[in-house]
Amino acid sequence: MEVVSGVYRIPLPLPQDGLRAVNVYALVSDDDLVLIDSGWAVPGARDMLLAALDGLGRGPRDIRRFLITHVHRDHYTQAIDLRRDFGNRVTLGIGERVSLDLVRDTSRSQHDPQLAKLLAMGADGLAALLRARDDAAPGEDRRWVWQYPDDWFEPPETVSAAGRSLLVLPTPGHTSGHVVFHDEAAGLLFAGDHVLPEITPSIGFDGSTKGGALGDYLSSLARVRARPDALLLPAHGPVTDSVHRRIDELLDHHGVRLDQTHQAVAAGASTGLAVAAQLPWTRRGRRFDELDPDSQMLAVCETAAHLELLVVQGRVRVQRENGVLHFTA
Repeated sequence: MEVVSGVYRIPLPLPQDGLRAVNVYALVSDDDLVLIDSGWAVPGARDMLLAALDGLGRGPRDIRRFLITHVHRDHYTQAIDLRRDFGNRVTLGIGERVSLDLVRDTSRSQHDPQLAKLLAMGADGLAALLRARDDAAPGEDRRWVWQYPDDWFEPPETVSAAGRSLLVLPTPGHTSGHVVFHDEAAGLLFAGDHVLPEITPSIGFDGSTKGGALGDYLSSLARVRARPDALLLPAHGPVTDSVHRRIDELLDHHGVRLDQTHQAVAAGASTGLAVAAQLPWTRRGRRFDELDPDSQMLAVCETAAHLELLVVQGRVRVQRENGVLHFTA
């Protein structure tokens, strides 16, 4: 799908129910082909990507470089898969190094950071369920799946792609090392999962041990909001006409969410799990107990991020009892 001359959006399939597709963007000129993100290395995704490139008169060996917004599977793993066969160059933000180191550590479960957070939030039953599922799942060679990139962005920096100058901006929050690519001359922002037009990016699920995810995310939104407005080219959902407008909506959303979280604590919910159970989830306003276990994990991690920021703001106090964090207004 041509976005503007020389920029094409290629939706690729995802194997989960929550999101149907991830957008890969092809930047094309007469003598260059660069892809922003790569898709998830699942059956069918490679064939769809290569068919799309064939429609542009290009093949996999023509991909000079993958510019990756962040290290999640649906953005990173197909680039690594294609690199094995075709030698493409893959570049990732340096802030993702810690998460990549953790997931490559085969002495521990790849979800250990999230499970530890669930235990601290009083969700020990959910943590036990997910750990049992991880233990029963077929093993994968994580060092094979999660290989390191060829090089690292150290933003802010500028890269050239198919005749375009892209400013690489650090936008931690969704993950510790998330970056976006701003083509200011053309008025385009390749936003990854930082700014999504129809949903709010998950916060607090990052595999790194670093705290302050929501504070980082809100600061990153402000950083992008301070730049000239642009066409929003997101990783999920349609291209939309104003980054600024969507950022304003996201800032409003998290302001409301912080207030809802504070109100739940003031009403007596003392753990992250108890607070999450009081809040509506998804655009449909579903109850926590209506969510599947993976969505419940995301919900508790995101609640933890909001509670953490409320503590920083002085609106909530916290103390640890027997390994569980308890919050009071």
